[in-house]
Amino acid sequence: MGLYKRGQVWWMSFVYRGKHYRKSTETEDRKLAKRIYDTIKGQIAENRWIPKLPCEDKTFGEMMDKYEAEHVSQKRSMRQYKGYIKNLRPFFGDHLLSEITPSVVNEYKMKRRKDGVGPASINRELAILKNAFNIALKQWGWVRENPVTRIPMEKEPKDRVRYLTDQEFERLHNACPDWLKPIVLIARHTGMRKENILSLRWEQVDLFRRVIYLEHTKNDERLGIPLNDTMMGLFKRLSKVRHIKSSYVLCHKNGKRFIEVKTSFQAALREAEIEDFRFHDLRHCFASALVQRGVDLYQVQKLMGHKDGKMTQRYAHLAAENLRDAVLKLDGAETKKDSVTNQSQSGVIEIGQSV
Repeated sequence: MGLYKRGQVWWMSFVYRGKHYRKSTETEDRKLAKRIYDTIKGQIAENRWIPKLPCEDKTFGEMMDKYEAEHVSQKRSMRQYKGYIKNLRPFFGDHLLSEITPSVVNEYKMKRRKDGVGPASINRELAILKNAFNIALKQWGWVRENPVTRIPMEKEPKDRVRYLTDQEFERLHNACPDWLKPIVLIARHTGMRKENILSLRWEQVDLFRRVIYLEHTKNDERLGIPLNDTMMGLFKRLSKVRHIKSSYVLCHKNGKRFIEVKTSFQAALREAEIEDFRFHDLRHCFASALVQRGVDLYQVQKLMGHKDGKMTQRYAHLAAENLRDAVLKLDGAETKKDSVTNQSQSGVIEIGQSV
């Protein structure tokens, strides 16, 4: 135990909590190496010495590169993950992981808030950062703790339900370019998410059984979506002009799938004079229309692919008219009961009534 040389550099050898450590003093000066060694011995005696992790020199950039390669590449929503990571990289740059403390993470959150980013987006970015650090901690042994766990998430507004009337949807549909119209129509009549629509292939569409099969949904569950007459007519028309070399239902002239619809969709919204509406809200249009037409929430839950009824409950208030009809049925029951009572009191006995 003590100091020894490796080439021109002095190294230290010592035991801490039963484990043998060999560390470089990173100096060729023996006197300086002795002082470094004595300092560490003093810290060990006072139980203040913390052994360095083998990968403590790893940077944020290296962590995110490895995280993207090993984990994000396996995600079905890979493009969305990469977008959030792209926002994280400029701020944390090539900081050492040991330099990223809870206060640094909080600075990032404050910056994003100042930039006008919404609570939901900030929370998604923090969630990805937290997940990356958890993997670096538990699987790779790169860090001792996760600095994101100490940072509270932003308070998000309650689930919004923004939907269009039939007239508004017609205006929107008419304002869309021809290639976008079937995409919007499918969203409105099936409740499918944008990515599921854009990646839809013909082998998933069964016109004989009138159903679309989704193998990969947000909840990682297989989902069968029934097709109404509007959808049957649309898919039959699309099947007649399908691309000969592409399996995508909706694609460019070269057979490649559509990647994004945001710019064209927003332009259509402006032309249709519709405000505060997103593509995802077409999913709300689907669910809201079902509830307003008397479909019970359990069936809506299954059609939407919700794992439980909590998400579906946001549409419960739209069923007020149906609930009112149910309550009004009690009026008929009470009227009938009063009628029977009055007839009995007057001596009139109905056929089949016991005396």
